[in-house]
Amino acid sequence: MKKIFSATCIAACSGALLLAASVSTASAAEWPTGDVRLVVPYAPGGTTDVLSRRVADLLKDALDTNVIVENRPGAGSTIGTGRLARGGRDADHTLLMASPGHTIGAAIYPDLAYDPVEDFVFIQNVIDIPNVMVVPASSPYQSVVEFIEAAQDKNMAFSHSGVGSSIHMSGELFKTLTGSQMTAVPFAGSGAALPALLGGDVDVSFENMPTVYSHIKSGDLRALAVTSAERSPYLPEVPTLSEIGEHNLDQFVTTAWFGLIAHNSFPEEGYEAMQTALDEVMERQEFLDFAEQLGAQPGQVEGEEFKQFVIDDLARWEEVAQQAGISQ
Repeated sequence: MKKIFSATCIAACSGALLLAASVSTASAAEWPTGDVRLVVPYAPGGTTDVLSRRVADLLKDALDTNVIVENRPGAGSTIGTGRLARGGRDADHTLLMASPGHTIGAAIYPDLAYDPVEDFVFIQNVIDIPNVMVVPASSPYQSVVEFIEAAQDKNMAFSHSGVGSSIHMSGELFKTLTGSQMTAVPFAGSGAALPALLGGDVDVSFENMPTVYSHIKSGDLRALAVTSAERSPYLPEVPTLSEIGEHNLDQFVTTAWFGLIAHNSFPEEGYEAMQTALDEVMERQEFLDFAEQLGAQPGQVEGEEFKQFVIDDLARWEEVAQQAGISQ
């Protein structure tokens, strides 16, 4: 009797183990298994926040789960990013909308407690928004070359939305490459900086497209160049800085990029599911219409290519920060 019981137990237990293994494998292949959190390392209302909420709405359908946006602002995005870098219990269902603040922050904050590359998985670039070199309508400068020639003889003031913003660093990069005399004038965000630019209190700015597009179209601002590698379809008559062909500007290509990253412990099945979902989202007309409203282009890189893009962006801003003496 004892012998029969043992044999029966062995058979039953073996079956249970096989069933458990099968269930475990099936569960491992399923992602997400709950709500997904999307961290925005900036305050509500800005471009990163608005973009993240639109993407979260579209991902909800693509992933068939809730995508909850959570703002964690502070220190040029390094507060929210630092929390993600620490990982933890929810890291397998947490994403972050990274932007130039990810690389610029690492360039100007020397004592970060995380590595901006090795501590993360780079999923996919979502959109790219060019900055635009703009001057007031009253400005005498009709071209980039005219502006540079004047700025080599007298000091110019350029406005920006805060130390370490892509607008600030674009101005510093322009100053470094061209040898222009330029003084940075900080404001508490683009909303505060815009009136000074429109009123001619500053000479130039390298603002994000969404902030200045309507003012360019109305004639209140004059666009001298865009900072992307190719001309913007929204301002096709405006040259890129890199095509100017003078003053080292062939090296000037930068955009306000936005892409999803996660902690480096993020599961492979989550990584694959997110890329599939993002491919679906970025093909939807709602996303394309939204990108057009921002003067943006859908992102072109994912995975290792996106990671290499971030590495190159970091190297560029580290050099600019060092030459401009910017450190926090």
